[in-house]
Amino acid sequence: MSLLDIDDRLLKLVELIDFDKSPIDDIKSFSGPVDIGLIEGGCSNEENVHVLQEFRKHCKILISIGDCATMGGIPAMRNNIPLKECLDEAYINGPSVHNPGGLTPNDPDIPLLLNKVFPVHEVVKIDYHLPGCPPPADAIWEALVALLTDKPVTLPYELLKYD
Repeated sequence: MSLLDIDDRLLKLVELIDFDKSPIDDIKSFSGPVDIGLIEGGCSNEENVHVLQEFRKHCKILISIGDCATMGGIPAMRNNIPLKECLDEAYINGPSVHNPGGLTPNDPDIPLLLNKVFPVHEVVKIDYHLPGCPPPADAIWEALVALLTDKPVTLPYELLKYD
């Protein structure tokens, strides 16, 4: 959403870039290597890890965007609780759960959950981090424009302060 919050600057950004794999244009596969990749969200299952590793292979520069990507965010709150206990609470013992069979989902099409949620830099090399929940649109704009115009990424304190 922060990328879309760039508002009319998104049209200026389109003049500088071509979208390759993106939810904006619904392209699901790469047509080749890309200069800059943006990744959001942490890695909580095997599919997340696989997608991230493939994404890294195609990106010259990879930027993690948001607290979930940079630190695991709210999903990482489960890291101090054993996975089985989390699943039991969600699917069997939760106060609003109606599951007479007492089963947790076990379909082969559901990606296997990892024992913890990992920030993306613990899975692949990340070149830049833009923290925040969500990061300000201006921070994304400034970072992208700097990288696309071969300038150093220097974000003012006002864009990344958390006080």
